[in-house]
Amino acid sequence: MAQNTAQGARGAELPALPRLGGRRSSYRERVADALRAALIAGELRPGEVYSAPSLATRFGVSATPVREAMLDLAKEGLVDTVPNKGFRVTVVSDRQLDEYTHVRALIEIPTVVELARTADRVSLEALRPAAREIVAAAAAGDLIGYVEADTRFHLGLLALAGNAHLVEVVADLRKRSRLYGLTALVEAGRLLASAEEHLELLDALLERDEKAVHAVMTRHLGHVRSLWAAPD
Repeated sequence: MAQNTAQGARGAELPALPRLGGRRSSYRERVADALRAALIAGELRPGEVYSAPSLATRFGVSATPVREAMLDLAKEGLVDTVPNKGFRVTVVSDRQLDEYTHVRALIEIPTVVELARTADRVSLEALRPAAREIVAAAAAGDLIGYVEADTRFHLGLLALAGNAHLVEVVADLRKRSRLYGLTALVEAGRLLASAEEHLELLDALLERDEKAVHAVMTRHLGHVRSLWAAPD
């Protein structure tokens, strides 16, 4: 292969296999979760080809669960198979990013604004640890930790609307759009400000301030397109 497929951007190591609580899970599922996190954070780069054996070495498992996990990601449109070489991370076009962000805005902004009226305070406060984790990860430059906490926060917030299909749709859009620009935000010192918007949003929800919730959500999703998702 023309490139060293065991590494991501700037030689970054792949994340360790995530801990999934008490739920029994296969290596395949755990590897798929870790690969998704690496894809979203840009540790696995668009257009590059990665072999299952080299990724397996990083995870300390056999190539079989890695290959199976990559096939799962291929079904989700995150990678394409490359015969006799491995898997290429799909490149997302500007038009696709615009479309994903537009759909997310149509779904998430009104849903979260409605939560300012309907969500109970206990459920909202339960999201504060995740919001703080996002800020801590941003301050440390921990992109994988940032993505994992960010996903828990946003999907956990949307789950309060009581529509499981809505959560699945947004989760899929987040996977497909990915946050290519996180590294650039860290280097520019702008990731922390974006991270702190999660606490700002939570406070606005607890204050039942629908106008403020709308403003924060609009600004935050704007970052997804104009900053996070911008290719290098």
